[in-house]
Amino acid sequence: FWNNLTPKIGIDLGTTSILVFIPGQGIVLNEPSVVAVSDDNQVLAVGAEAKRMIGRTPDSIRAYRPMKDGVIADYRVTEVMLRYFLRKSLSRYNLFKPDVMVSVPAGVTSTERRAVVEATIKAGARNAYVVKEPILAAIGAGVPIYEPQGHMIVDIGGGTIDVAVIS
Repeated sequence: FWNNLTPKIGIDLGTTSILVFIPGQGIVLNEPSVVAVSDDNQVLAVGAEAKRMIGRTPDSIRAYRPMKDGVIADYRVTEVMLRYFLRKSLSRYNLFKPDVMVSVPAGVTSTERRAVVEATIKAGARNAYVVKEPILAAIGAGVPIYEPQGHMIVDIGGGTIDVAVIS
């Protein structure tokens, strides 16, 4: 019973942008994966607001992308960014922590996968699941991934290009 009340969210944690998908609603958020940070390491802005600050801030504020080549380059800032996007995507009246599925490049290491799971849970997820981007791209394209035939999937992102043969 309670499990039906747990919101489900899919996040494409990209190098250049973040997409958030909610079943039944579709893509509810599409923002740049940019964060503005002050000299004393305080996060000042996230997403579109932070991107607008690029090149327009004093030297004491740095706007940058905490993801590099599809993986977390700055763990703490990525966690703050994830928390911001989770809160922005869910209704403020929602009392339950969401189950979150996050896409990662096919070549991520187990350490990088663990970092994504931990950051997602610390950002407010009840459970976090990591799935490789080519698998999700195949499912999204309607490829019957459980049939005994080969499919070549090319996932072109802002930071990585994944090529996979799903058979």
